[in-house]
Amino acid sequence: MAADKRDYYEVLGVSKSASDQELKSAYLKLAKKYHPDLNKDPDAPKMFNEVQEAYDVLKDPQKRAAYDQFGFAGVDPNQAAANGQGGFGFNADDVSDIFSQFFGGGSTRQARQRSTGPVKGNDQVMKIRISFMDSINGTTVEIPVSYDDVCDHCNGTGAEPGSGADTCPYCHGTGYVKTQQRTIFGVIESQSVCQHCHGTGRVIREKCHKCSGQGYVHVSSKIDVTIPAGLADGEQIRIPGKGAHGYNGGPSGDLYIIVMVQADNSFTRDGKDIHVKIPISVIDLILGTTITVPTVYGTSDVTVRPGTATDAVLRLRGQGVKARKNYENDGDEYIHLDVRVPQKLTPEQVDLLTRFKDIEASKKENKNIFDKFKEAFHKN
Repeated sequence: MAADKRDYYEVLGVSKSASDQELKSAYLKLAKKYHPDLNKDPDAPKMFNEVQEAYDVLKDPQKRAAYDQFGFAGVDPNQAAANGQGGFGFNADDVSDIFSQFFGGGSTRQARQRSTGPVKGNDQVMKIRISFMDSINGTTVEIPVSYDDVCDHCNGTGAEPGSGADTCPYCHGTGYVKTQQRTIFGVIESQSVCQHCHGTGRVIREKCHKCSGQGYVHVSSKIDVTIPAGLADGEQIRIPGKGAHGYNGGPSGDLYIIVMVQADNSFTRDGKDIHVKIPISVIDLILGTTITVPTVYGTSDVTVRPGTATDAVLRLRGQGVKARKNYENDGDEYIHLDVRVPQKLTPEQVDLLTRFKDIEASKKENKNIFDKFKEAFHKN
């Protein structure tokens, strides 16, 4: 039977990489085209069920993953019917949402949700920028915020103290109303949020004079935000209750602060490790030396052994970003040597280096190395 079916992506006319919004848009367009109430073609019900089945599978992340991996064998098209939805997951709410989007009025399910109980407000997002060193060591910053807070005069009810609210006479307390529209396809019935009670199902007798019946007031203030030590670029900090106001007595949403870390002139960060480039003379590499190296916590003396390679990377253990969890290790600092070669030499320096070069060339081991290189070169 699966062999007779069309690929679900082909049915909806989308690619396999289609986003959820692209899937939904394609589904709504085809559902309108083939819905039996709008299309009297004898094949319309069959096409409508095919579209509905494809969308029912692809809108579900788990079903979609199974279908992408195993094809029709990975999904059970009868499962939705066994759950009492009928067909391929098609139900009354889907019908209402389709008609609401086709002919206006908003989402019925949203209206029902608002009318049945408290709804938390939306979260809000803002960005702040801090210095590299503050991200390593932590800091406290003062930021301006603007949010909706519960009105302290009516305690969020929207009504003057001593007053109350009555059941909305327009929606009879349901929070939504039914409307009918005559179209070329016939009479279409849809449901929308009640404009008189805004989905709450009740009408305030005497509105609070401070918040005008909203139940909340707009607040602009400044708050201190603690930046924990070791916070990386792009991480978020959550401030509870500083988002948009809720509905029907629901709590306010949260404020999420995205922390952007400025680049540093000396240090770079990779996870918990810190990298720094330190200039050093080629003579110090040959003879060895001790250099003072900056760290994000101060300075540290580091020994450079005689004969250190020019591409060597030295490590300071524990001088990186401190671990934020007990079971993790602190990061390290890695020192990249930036070898400097003298550009202008005095006659005395030239003489000394020439003598050094002659001494090196006269060494037996160096002669052997040169002779082997010359032999290999002439062979090629």
